[in-house]
Amino acid sequence: MNAPIEVLIPFISTVLFVLILGFFFAKLEIAIEGSSGWAANLPTWRIEHHWLLDIFWGGRAMTGYHAWAFSLVALFFHFPLIFGGEYSWALEQRVLGAIMLFWVTEDFLWFVLNPDFGLRRFAKTHAGWHKNWVAGAPIEYWIFTPLGFFLLWQSYQ
Repeated sequence: MNAPIEVLIPFISTVLFVLILGFFFAKLEIAIEGSSGWAANLPTWRIEHHWLLDIFWGGRAMTGYHAWAFSLVALFFHFPLIFGGEYSWALEQRVLGAIMLFWVTEDFLWFVLNPDFGLRRFAKTHAGWHKNWVAGAPIEYWIFTPLGFFLLWQSYQ
């Protein structure tokens, strides 16, 4: 990787900032959900089964909490584009890549930092809301981590 410093510094800075955002949101979600992942004990609506959830949501339940949280995060990540009055495919790639890395980071840190879970309980048997696991992690981690890095990297080219 022979990237010029003008590309490498903003790329690394963005990744680090996204990791920090994921940390803070994980801490917030731990405070909200406690030991009950995927909004299991929150006073919110739930759709447990629907064929669209299997396609777009990894088979997880759709909850009011997650509908609002995912929408809010998507809007926050798009806000600089609106605020700056600038839009391009490269900036959209950057936003989408950052969102992907944010959610993988936040979800993993929810387990690591949650006193009721930790790494020892980072497993399908303890996280039933993640339906599909591959090589010790939810399949979404294996899809969205490289895709997020790719989109983010491409956005700086």
